[in-house]
Formats: sequence, structure tokens, C-alpha cells
Amino acid sequence: MIRTVIDRRQQTSERYRFILGGVLVLIITGLVALSPLAMTANQTKMLQLADERYGKTGIYAVNSWLRLQNECASLPIDQQLDRVNSFFNERTRYVDDRLTWGQDDYWATPLETLGMGQGDCEDFSFAKYVTLHLLGVPVEKLRLTYVRARLTTIDGIRNQAHMVLSYYPTPDSPPLILDSLRSEIMPASQRSDLFPIFSFNTENLWTNGAAAPAGNAVTRLSHWRDVLRRMHEEGVN
Repeated sequence: MIRTVIDRRQQTSERYRFILGGVLVLIITGLVALSPLAMTANQTKMLQLADERYGKTGIYAVNSWLRLQNECASLPIDQQLDRVNSFFNERTRYVDDRLTWGQDDYWATPLETLGMGQGDCEDFSFAKYVTLHLLGVPVEKLRLTYVRARLTTIDGIRNQAHMVLSYYPTPDSPPLILDSLRSEIMPASQRSDLFPIFSFNTENLWTNGAAAPAGNAVTRLSHWRDVLRRMHEEGVN
């Protein structure tokens, strides 16, 4: 009985030393934006997964994301939009899914995009959507919007399927467009190069500007449903 108690105390002590040692390493290397006591279980889980999958590069990227959220929490919405848009546009490379994931169409979670440091337009848009929602922006003001983008290249003008994040200040106002192709956030009315096809969020699906019948995008879009599931498993809720 006494031996069992001693063994349990030793195991508990070793476990705390292990946890404390990990926290100290992160603090010493400057990788923790929040104090250990302030970090939530989900944030700790994300940092652990980042370490397992991507090493120090992943930890640094996730920590920078957590720091961004902490710094933006009390800012006005226009500054939140600008900071979040710039964060992903400046630190994420545009790379086709076939090169990053070996698939024609893969929707990455924010952790995957941060850890890889690259993604396509859907990954940019989804990461911005999640970040703004974590900052308290209601989902009814956010829509992931598929568009046809008119691009000017050295070979001339061509049309390309593209995704942007649309922010609606009010239900009836023109949305502001957060785009991986441009650094500035502009009203949709000033983006004559974009032609919307459909949009969605976790609550609905819209086509031609109107909510589609039985328009729950989570049930109708398998990629959307899958990325949300994986995101929750990674500790983002």
C-alpha cells in the first residue's frame, strides 16, 4: 500500500517535471505568446500537434497566430480585418494542392496551412475566416465566396476559379473582400475582376445572392464538412 502511494507520487512528480520542462523550453526559445497559465487546453494541444508534425517551424507559426489573436482581440473590426488579411497574405506562399498535398483539391485546416507555410486560395480564405470568428466576428457576417477571377498574365487575360473571404458589415451592405491576390481590402463593388458564383459559411449556402433551398453548406459540401471536422480534432472550436 505504502509502496503504491510512493510510486504514484513519483509518477506524478515526473509527469509535472516533464510538462514544466516543455513549457520552460518554449518560454526560453521565445515561442509562447501567452503565459502558460493563460493558455487554454486547445491552444496547448495545437502547439503539441504543431511540434509533432512540423517541429520548431510549426510551433513558431502557431504561436505567431495565437499572438495575433491576442493582439487583435480588443481592436476595432476594420483593424482586425486588416491585420488578419495581412498576416496570412504575408507569411503564406501560394502553392497548388497537387504540389503541397499530392491531391487535386485538398482543404487545409489553419494548423496545416500555418505548419506548411503554404496553401491555395481556399486555405488562405478558410484560415482568415476561422481567425476572425475566433476574434468574435459573427459567422453571419462572414462568407467564403467562390468567384471567377479575371487575371492579367504575360500571356494575356484569363479566367480562373478562385476563393475569397467576404465580410458583410450589415446584411444588406456590399461585402468587403479579403483576397490572397491583393493586399488591400476593398468593397466588392470595386472588384470588377471578380465574378461571384456562390458563397457559404457554417450556417448557409448562397447562390446568385440568395440562400439556396436546403442550403446548409456543412451537409452539402463534403470538403467543408471534412475540414471542419479535422479542425475541431486539432483543438480549434
